[in-house]
Amino acid sequence: MVILINPPVAKPGEPPSGIARLSGMLNRYGVEHSLLDANLGGLLYLLGLPLPSGRSDNAWTKRSFRNCGQNIAALRDPRLYRQLDRYKRAVKDIGKVLTEVSPSDISVSLADYAHRGLSPVKSMDLLAAADKPGANPFYPYFSARLRELFDRRKPAMVGISLNYLSQALSAFSMIGFIRREFPGLKIVMGGGLVTSWMRNLHWKNPFSGLVDHFIAGPGEYQLLALLGKNSKEETLPVPDYQSLPCDEYLSPGFILPYSASSGCYWNRCDFCPEEAEQNSYIPIPPKQVIGDLKELAARTNPSLIHLLDNAVSPALLEALCTERPAAPWYGFARVSSQLTDPAFCAALKKSGCAMLKLGIESGDQGVLDALDKGIRVETASDVLKNLQKAGIATYVYLLFGTPVETEASARKTLEFTAEHSDCINYLNLAIFNMPICGKASAALSSRTFSEGDLSLYTDFVHPQGWDRKKVRLFLDREFKRHPAVSAIMKKEVPVFTSNHAPFFVK
Repeated sequence: MVILINPPVAKPGEPPSGIARLSGMLNRYGVEHSLLDANLGGLLYLLGLPLPSGRSDNAWTKRSFRNCGQNIAALRDPRLYRQLDRYKRAVKDIGKVLTEVSPSDISVSLADYAHRGLSPVKSMDLLAAADKPGANPFYPYFSARLRELFDRRKPAMVGISLNYLSQALSAFSMIGFIRREFPGLKIVMGGGLVTSWMRNLHWKNPFSGLVDHFIAGPGEYQLLALLGKNSKEETLPVPDYQSLPCDEYLSPGFILPYSASSGCYWNRCDFCPEEAEQNSYIPIPPKQVIGDLKELAARTNPSLIHLLDNAVSPALLEALCTERPAAPWYGFARVSSQLTDPAFCAALKKSGCAMLKLGIESGDQGVLDALDKGIRVETASDVLKNLQKAGIATYVYLLFGTPVETEASARKTLEFTAEHSDCINYLNLAIFNMPICGKASAALSSRTFSEGDLSLYTDFVHPQGWDRKKVRLFLDREFKRHPAVSAIMKKEVPVFTSNHAPFFVK
């Protein structure tokens, strides 16, 4: 018997895809198991608490607690997504409740978990969280839930899926509780963050004695091996979401997350962690993807399909046009010649494509070439115009402060964004973080970005003096204040960002 757990905190808009994929594989091999989305359960537990005594009881606080149940219900109601201002207020008020019920040294939100004294990039701090699990605000929830679940199901192994830094401290608090209360259980950890730790050339396991096994990369066959199951590389089974509380997520209907590949088919961008970690690209055949999506849609009746790939492959985009999935969908796509064909974009729209996320990164061709992005500015322009004409929304990702960018380059990106503002629905503006094992870091003068031994990034001396402080000032004082950009930023979907954005543009 195996229990697979998704720990807090991550956005609770859709179920965790990793443990659902593992569940499908365990089903195939007849392994008894249960799934626990402790992220969703933990957040709903906190949102059900009364206002602690001694906390502020001003009008906003009183309103937030009084209307919390209504606001949660509203986020599950499609009608809320017709009015962005009402949506923003509901999300803000829910966040206010989480702030008020959090301990003074901890900040919990719908998307993050921060501790004033403990850092998720320091192994000693994660060990400290494990040593005192009762200090975690989710402890009353997970201690009771795990006792009940373990006493009833009698598991021999517990798997923790750790994907984000925002989950790390709570994950180790849960591990500390399990070690103390159920010392005989084997604990296995996998997920995106664990993969990044283990692919770091400096990785030395600081958690021996606490965690029995770590798994890097796709974990289906590795988990089966730990369970003593003889398996062979074969077609991956359909993920299983049925044991998760599909109707309790904070979205207007069930969002179906699906990974059609691991890694990235381009895998050359100089700034990308996928390249730095040397993660292999492993796609699922498009025919199987379409079959999986239709089967899952029949089971779950999704309001939206979220394709989780780093970039949906051209072959899969073609297949989606030919064999339309049973619900609207969105995901990341590379800027490519495929999307310069207006007829193809129109076919994508007919297939149900509600939105594409595009990593354009820069409006300066020199920067794109130096980063080995593999796209042309002119192509990006054509793609944006074609998608806009087809009625497909765009969520454009821009990256500032890379080693090859200058202030003049950043202004070219501003010019490009302003010129195409009528084709851009949403923007994600990021400041570059240097992967600690990235090939570009070897050629630059680096300096400590974080004192944490688990940090995935390193700071560097920018060769053009275009450092993070200057980039941040440029974004705040110039980029975001440009009238064309400001109009886009006003449409920003708080907290849930791209996960809920398609519901505002359908």
